[in-house]
Amino acid sequence: MKSSLFLLSLLTLLVLPQSSDAGRPFLCCDHNGGKVCVVSAEGNIEWEYACRAPQDCWKLDNGNFLFCYFDGAVEATISKQIVWKYQAPEKTEVHACQPLADGNVLICECGTSRLLEVDRTGKIAKEIPLKTAPEIHTHNQFRGARKTKEGHYLVCFKGEGKVVELDGEGQVKRSIKVPGDPHEVVPLADGHLLITCGDGHKVLELNAQEKVVWELNETDLPGNPLRLMAGCQRLPNGNTIFCNYLGHGHIGKQPQFFEVTRDKKVVWQFDDHAHFKTINQIFVLDQTGEVRR
Repeated sequence: MKSSLFLLSLLTLLVLPQSSDAGRPFLCCDHNGGKVCVVSAEGNIEWEYACRAPQDCWKLDNGNFLFCYFDGAVEATISKQIVWKYQAPEKTEVHACQPLADGNVLICECGTSRLLEVDRTGKIAKEIPLKTAPEIHTHNQFRGARKTKEGHYLVCFKGEGKVVELDGEGQVKRSIKVPGDPHEVVPLADGHLLITCGDGHKVLELNAQEKVVWELNETDLPGNPLRLMAGCQRLPNGNTIFCNYLGHGHIGKQPQFFEVTRDKKVVWQFDDHAHFKTINQIFVLDQTGEVRR
């Protein structure tokens, strides 16, 4: 009897990470599901906003939510009132946004191939042209983009398999080739870059000399193969949450994202296929201090 109870307890511990409970409250983009949601620590959807192919999301200090979607970006209140909006031109796609310290919003626009800083009235305050290969289709030009504290820009050139750093005037400072099609680049506090490599099924952390100091490979997490690695967030405890985009034939087959320790242990994962299809970006809501994503 004691042996049976021990085996049952062990089995419970082994399957616990498969729970659909969120464990942490978070904001997320469900790209294929066409919505941005706030999810409680118990895994319940508390707020939902429908939009086409959302890609990036933030909770602002004022409590509002900033997110971009296929053809623009908005800031919405908890009551879903739109207090700021950017409408992209026709035949373009928006796959990244970021709130800036001066109140403007950084936008990365495919099709027009440019970075924009848009002010609170919706007007373009600054424009940085991006030079990409002419054969790269609009959808494959860019993904993640971030402005650094130094005033530089980091951009994922998806179709060219590289991350590019530009200075404040748009001059290329460096170009870093990575495996696959990069979807996110996050500047970390120590000067490292955290890069998710999309369908390269890989994550890299590079130091200032562009040497790999940590990586997560396709089969490093037992039972949790890396699919298209999309959005991510580095937590103050050193763990990282990675969105495992399940499009391209994997919808419904495994967790949508997971929290991984430095020694590559999964300590939390989210698996809710009844309400979500492809979670491709996340903003954890129970953290304090500077957000690294």
